[in-house]
Amino acid sequence: MTLEQLRIFLAVAERQHITRAAEGLHMTQSAVSAAVSALENRHGVTLFDRVGRSIVLNEAGRTFLPEAQAVLDRAKAAQGALDDLSRLLRGRLSVMASQTVADYWLPRRLVAYRQMHPRIELDMAFGNTGQVADGVESGLAELGLVEGQVSRPALSVDLLDQDEMVVVVGAGHAWAEAGVAQAAGYGGTAWVLRETGSGTRAAFDGMIAKAGIDAAALDIAMVLPGNEAVLGVVEAGLGATLVSRAVARARVVAGLLSVVDLPVVRRSFYLLRHKERYRTKAAEAFLAMVGSARANG
Repeated sequence: MTLEQLRIFLAVAERQHITRAAEGLHMTQSAVSAAVSALENRHGVTLFDRVGRSIVLNEAGRTFLPEAQAVLDRAKAAQGALDDLSRLLRGRLSVMASQTVADYWLPRRLVAYRQMHPRIELDMAFGNTGQVADGVESGLAELGLVEGQVSRPALSVDLLDQDEMVVVVGAGHAWAEAGVAQAAGYGGTAWVLRETGSGTRAAFDGMIAKAGIDAAALDIAMVLPGNEAVLGVVEAGLGATLVSRAVARARVVAGLLSVVDLPVVRRSFYLLRHKERYRTKAAEAFLAMVGSARANG
């Protein structure tokens, strides 16, 4: 049974006439007759009584009529849903982001997207870079936004934006004085760090590796699973940490933290997508918005 057969059946049932049904459907009379006959023969039931040159719904046809109409109504609704999806009148955008991106880069972009596409449902999840990569690879999220490098065969990795990282200490720390940290080197203080698997921790590991320092030679006093926890401990007076300038900005402006006179670490934010999964119109619209914003500075 096909939707076309149902459409023809309903047209004939409405008009009680093959020729007029064919005219209304812009089909030949023979094609309409063949479709009705095929439907009846396929299921071994007669839906119309042929009386002379007339064709009239019989009891079986009247029983089948509301069922056929219901199927076509559902098909029409399904087509409408697809049309809405293509025009972004409905849909869902699933995004998973690592912490720095989620807290400081993403919010205003989500607001802009919501204003542009108010009927799109936003499904957000958060984790560190490794967890985000897992989420995109498994299909939990369509888009992943991370600040750490990812290398997985199933995922495409594209540059999203740039970030600047700085070493910060509490306002009373000895390194708050200009030039002191340069003289002391990275081993001159305790360190409070993000967990392994986070983009921020990867940036720290890259920073000390570039300086030729083994992590085992440093005093890593504490490892915590969030930027706010790390900054809270550093603000309270324990050691130093490497963090996104955007993350530390409010505390620095308030005088609670000081940016240390050490080289700035530059890193990138990346977009993760599964290479083989379908890309929704909702996701493409988000990426177009982000790309347009970057192009316009």
